[in-house]
Amino acid sequence: MTVLDAYAVIAYLRAEPAAGEVRPLLDSGEASLTAIGVAEVLDHLVRLAGANEEDAALDLAQLGLLDGIVVDADLGIAAGRLRARRYHRSRCAVSMADCAAAEAARQGSTSLATSDPPLLELCRSEGIATIVLPGSDGTRWAPNT
Repeated sequence: MTVLDAYAVIAYLRAEPAAGEVRPLLDSGEASLTAIGVAEVLDHLVRLAGANEEDAALDLAQLGLLDGIVVDADLGIAAGRLRARRYHRSRCAVSMADCAAAEAARQGSTSLATSDPPLLELCRSEGIATIVLPGSDGTRWAPNT
């Protein structure tokens, strides 16, 4: 399984540079979002892209992503602890949804697919495997050495 962050799905749906790398992950049938990631994608599609609510949910269902990874108490606690350890408003501005996705990947012993530099840096620091996707502008994050 590969955990996707919300950006990966949005990039795929918008045919952004990461779409070509997200497609095989989706085609594998082994890609998933957390339940919070599902909410983030739906929020973006409806509120920012102007999609119809039912159509946006149908898009996720057709991609096999509507049933997100459950964020139970254990995952929530781990995500909260991770964010408490790593968050900084300018150096590491990761959302709670980002931390839930990172912890879902860690707990599932799998990779997190994202292009988000602060999230990628957090994962590198925490030893969480990642698949580095290109950003909306086509650039790809590389760790600071």
